[in-house]
Amino acid sequence: MIQSPVFVAGHRGMVGSAVCSKLAQNSAIQVLTRTRSELDLCDDVKVNAFFEQFRPATVIFASAKVGGIHANKTYPVEFLTDNLRQELATIHASYRFETKRFLFLGSTCIYPRMAKQPIQESELLASPLEQTNEAYALAKIAGLKLCQYFRQQYGVMYHSAMPTNLYGPGDNYHPDHSHVLPGLIRRFHEAKLRGDSHVTIWGTGKPLREFLHVDDLADAILHLCQLENPPDWVNVGTSVDISILDLAKMVAKTVGFQGEILTDPSKPDGTPKKLTDTTLIRSTGWAPKIELADGLSSTYQCFLNEQRSGQMRSV
Repeated sequence: MIQSPVFVAGHRGMVGSAVCSKLAQNSAIQVLTRTRSELDLCDDVKVNAFFEQFRPATVIFASAKVGGIHANKTYPVEFLTDNLRQELATIHASYRFETKRFLFLGSTCIYPRMAKQPIQESELLASPLEQTNEAYALAKIAGLKLCQYFRQQYGVMYHSAMPTNLYGPGDNYHPDHSHVLPGLIRRFHEAKLRGDSHVTIWGTGKPLREFLHVDDLADAILHLCQLENPPDWVNVGTSVDISILDLAKMVAKTVGFQGEILTDPSKPDGTPKKLTDTTLIRSTGWAPKIELADGLSSTYQCFLNEQRSGQMRSV
């Protein structure tokens, strides 16, 4: 049973909003949320005041500064410092004001560039990170390790989940700073509207990536929050990958773009392959339910609805 009240940090993001939707199905759970203007998680004084007043029993930390390869390469200082400050303030306040459970959301980009495939949790820190997202990865590793150390030193139930590449309702469709799948949806959609003869994607198209629908992640998060003895950190994914070029073809088909798809090998590919081993979380009784083709179709409809309503994220 998830202990209430539950503070969902980052509730306006794709993950946070999906978690809030799942929590809303249980009327017995009080959900606490705050926008950044209401509570800056980088400000430890304000974070402590919030925790002292509301005393959340459970914290689901889904707040982060995120972006794709271009954003990570351009703003490494912000990706490292903003994420570190949020994590430190919130984890310390949780311990100070006796939060019973803290679930930290990271990313599988914490694993080394050349990690053994599929990636097991034990691959963490086994070799160098991928340079294009090193700053973000370092921040997430620090948060994961801090939770592990609090649990080890003080016996509190602080643990972490490392989701693979996510997609779904509420994603960020910024033309430069989005992740690969929402970026492809927007580019192919706009190319279709313009009647373009081709779309050029970054890199060779050969890297392999794994994608998880955000609703599956939300289910996994609530599942983990109810485990008596969860792993210190656990991968959350599908254990199925696809090349970027094949993904682009799938997006083009979903969107209805009929032109040519070109690659640009002068642009970086990032990690060549990143597939998670999900044996550990599956052993606890959770498994994903949404197939990529089905999830992509529903996500495109959400994109269209968000665009028409003026609610599409593009920041």
